[in-house]
Amino acid sequence: MGGLALPGRLTWVCTRRCCGFQVRNDLSSDLVTCALGMAVALRRPRPGTIHHSDRGSQYGSLSFGKTLRESGIIPSMGSKGDPYDNAAQESFMATQKTELIHRSRFKTRDEARLAVFRYIEGFYNPKRRHSALDYKNPAEYERMLTEE
Repeated sequence: MGGLALPGRLTWVCTRRCCGFQVRNDLSSDLVTCALGMAVALRRPRPGTIHHSDRGSQYGSLSFGKTLRESGIIPSMGSKGDPYDNAAQESFMATQKTELIHRSRFKTRDEARLAVFRYIEGFYNPKRRHSALDYKNPAEYERMLTEE
């Protein structure tokens, strides 16, 4: 495949569930705005929900800011050059690269998109266990929280 396919994704920190994602070949505002739109449509976050990101220019774009405002989401950005400010997302990205990206060769962007979808919806959310979630997967942990 020509060019690099970059997945953009949003995760719910308390459950580690990946709820919005997009695959593009650049780090544009469209990448993160589409991932945010998917997360908002699926999750319908409460007004006042905080979206935390690094200081990438795509997160400071007008379109991304507009989507946040229209959804009642408060933007938050980490300190410059400090990956610990966004540790949950950094951890997810490292895991996805190790378990999927570095083990695969995609011929087309559509093939990459399908692989990312299958990884997130077919493995990561419903099956991958996390020590931070008492060794439950994100979907199971989320169900447990909503039943309480």
